[in-house]
Amino acid sequence: MYRNSLIACVLTLACFIILTPSLGVAKTDVKTSMAALKAETAKLGAPKVEGTDLYFGKTKASNDLVDTVVKKHGGAATLFVKSGDQYVRVASTVKKEDGTSAVGAPLDATNPAIAKLNKGEVYKGDATVFGKTYAARYEPIKDASGAVIGAYFVGFPK
Repeated sequence: MYRNSLIACVLTLACFIILTPSLGVAKTDVKTSMAALKAETAKLGAPKVEGTDLYFGKTKASNDLVDTVVKKHGGAATLFVKSGDQYVRVASTVKKEDGTSAVGAPLDATNPAIAKLNKGEVYKGDATVFGKTYAARYEPIKDASGAVIGAYFVGFPK
């Protein structure tokens, strides 16, 4: 009797471990990751554009900012600077189809986030980025006058 109970307990535990691959790893949601990205940049100071570069305080946007958030929360993150009608990646963990960094690549003109960003609004929903679909969130980056000067992106592959 004891042996049967022990076997049943071991099998139950084994099934639990096998069916729960992320045991002990909390999945971060898009909203939480966005808050973390914004907090990292806010520590540095107010956002501004100098030439074609995005700055937070005196710090030029770099991959270090997005890497920090992705290492802690997972997913992908990007900072865009607004250049005319386009949003251009200035820091990103996203890779293009060929595996190279997406820094310097503009946001796809068909991306539904653009209309929201241009109105200073948040976009949340699916987004296809270099052929991959993400559960995504885009938020505008505004300067001291309230003008949209860029965008934050966080996403988790679907």
